[in-house]
Amino acid sequence: MVVSRRTAWSLRTLVLVYLTLLLLLPIGVVFVRTFEHGLGTAWSWMTTPAAISALWLTVVIAIIAVPLNTVFGVGCALALVRGDSTRRPVRWLRGLLGAVIDLPFAVSPVIVGLALILVYGQSGWFGSWLTGHGIQIIYAPAGMVIATVFVSLPFVVREVSPVLLEVGDEQEQAAATLGASSWQTFWRITIPSISWGVAYGVVLTTARALGEIGAVLVVSSNVAGSTQTLPLLVYDRQQGFGEAATTSSYAAATELAVLSLLVLLVMTLLGRRRSG
Repeated sequence: MVVSRRTAWSLRTLVLVYLTLLLLLPIGVVFVRTFEHGLGTAWSWMTTPAAISALWLTVVIAIIAVPLNTVFGVGCALALVRGDSTRRPVRWLRGLLGAVIDLPFAVSPVIVGLALILVYGQSGWFGSWLTGHGIQIIYAPAGMVIATVFVSLPFVVREVSPVLLEVGDEQEQAAATLGASSWQTFWRITIPSISWGVAYGVVLTTARALGEIGAVLVVSSNVAGSTQTLPLLVYDRQQGFGEAATTSSYAAATELAVLSLLVLLVMTLLGRRRSG
């Protein structure tokens, strides 16, 4: 189907207007409202002890969740794509694994948080045992990490799996024929061939981990300086009234937006390098 130049420009204009109204305009309003009372006022709200603690907790949770999901995602992608598909039980298990991996896409994050409470909460399945050993999961940073890991689980798997299908396993079989061990084949053949898929998956996982609020809000006590991330700080501040509450919530939202834009910049640079 050949599209005329006029139709193409019309579609591009429509998409640009749509994205402007949906994304660019709201983000622009956030930045304008943040700095409408001056840079000093915005900076003072960004550097409060609660804001600094929330920023660091957000980054720490992402630093923990992203590597875990990267290792798990690569392993799951290999199991899904490179696993033996000739045996019926294996095919059934692969289908079940694929469905479980996609579960965070289908289930509300709030339900995820509730499920974690039912499992790890004080009256949950493992709650009494954890409490007896002095371990607190729910309403503690540990539970926030678990919730973040769960909601950001699928991205590396779903980015790496198509790459594995595309590159095939001919090079891996050739390496095995030449005497390379499984470990050598993995590091010298498999990892280089899926590096771009892994990189994209890491970027998407990072963005999801930084912005998660639904599941984290349920399992967090939302205490400033202890269990409050940047999204929770935005949520907490916007519950207040008055000009100070408005400015402070926009300042926290700007910090979160800057982090997200940095992640987007990394993804864009990776895309340009890949295409180059």
